Amino acid sequence: MPILSPGRHHSPRRGACFMEFASYLAGERWSDHPACTNGTLAHLARLVNDRTSDPARARLTPLIPTVIGLTSDDPLLDVLLAVRAASAALPIAAEERQRSQAVGLRVALEVLADRDDAVVADSRELAESALQVAPSADEWAARFIDEIGRGRRPGMTTRQCRGIVTGAVDGIARACVADPDDRLVALLAAAVSDAARFVGAPSEATVLPVDADLPDPGVPAVVRG
Repeated sequence: MPILSPGRHHSPRRGACFMEFASYLAGERWSDHPACTNGTLAHLARLVNDRTSDPARARLTPLIPTVIGLTSDDPLLDVLLAVRAASAALPIAAEERQRSQAVGLRVALEVLADRDDAVVADSRELAESALQVAPSADEWAARFIDEIGRGRRPGMTTRQCRGIVTGAVDGIARACVADPDDRLVALLAAAVSDAARFVGAPSEATVLPVDADLPDPGVPAVVRG
């Protein structure tokens, strides 16, 4: 069996990243971009795999089978995943990284405003709570959006959502906190649960086989820089 390690691998003999292992379990061609998983969720999984430390990476292994089958043609799933990532990063990221995450959350809230199902309502609450924890970044984001509002196209593209996810994972990995690995694992677990709820996956897929004492990825850290 392949061993989880960072980066892309040509074959299982050289190891595997999270999504390569998922392609292996799904019976697909060996790839870190398999068809079995939503592209933005897979993007998040690859980032977490690469930014988690070597000793902690094995803790991701139980999550691998849970991403198989989590696909949807609805672009709203990309927005929900961006909200999950940004909400986890905003309370603990360095100030210069908070602003882009706050902008992403504010734009996402506009996108989510027209939907009222439970998973979307939970995502809105998550975003609003994160913005309340970083009021300075939220105020800056509000001014920024207001200034560019006339020329801004409504909605969020997949590329924008994945950019938010990239910034969020990087922000968590670089944050002045004592537990970045715990937070990255918790973020991926929460994102898998969000995706499973959205696509209506069987309840077994929403069970998160991670340590029970992991922090809520949206809760501010005790140690801050």
